[in-house]
Amino acid sequence: MKKIFIIMFLFSLVACQSQEKKKAIETKVETVQQPTKKGDFKVTKTDAEWKKVLTQEQYDVLRQKATERPFTGEYYKNFKKGVYVCAACGNPLFKSDAKFDSECGWPSFDQAIPGSVIYKEDKSLGMIRTEVMCANCGSHLGHVFDDGPKETTGNRFCTNSVSIKFIPAQK
Repeated sequence: MKKIFIIMFLFSLVACQSQEKKKAIETKVETVQQPTKKGDFKVTKTDAEWKKVLTQEQYDVLRQKATERPFTGEYYKNFKKGVYVCAACGNPLFKSDAKFDSECGWPSFDQAIPGSVIYKEDKSLGMIRTEVMCANCGSHLGHVFDDGPKETTGNRFCTNSVSIKFIPAQK
């Protein structure tokens, strides 16, 4: 009986911490009206149309919400000047000056370009996270966490390299 009580206590403690982290993120990221249907986005395509314009890996991540393997993405260690756009529709998402090395295995940014992304609660994998999606086409980009640089926003937009394209700054 004592073991059951301890297990229940630990479970409730973890659940409360998860809710507190979620509240912390919600207060830091921009609040955006979330489109609820595919037709609510400026760019809409059928699955067949997306499959024609995206690679299989891009389709899996952007349209099926998969995740690329950590430390393998093209932009993980890219710190050149420029802008990162949605790989599906070209919507500008992140400026290079918002990028930082979080050592998490994926490109990390402390803020998105205002209005470029939307947020959705993600309860997959037995946890509560905040999914980040392109506001223009609804493509999955990654997740935002509250463990980013405290001297800026405190946010870490953990982004799949395959979901973005880098456009270098003009010299």
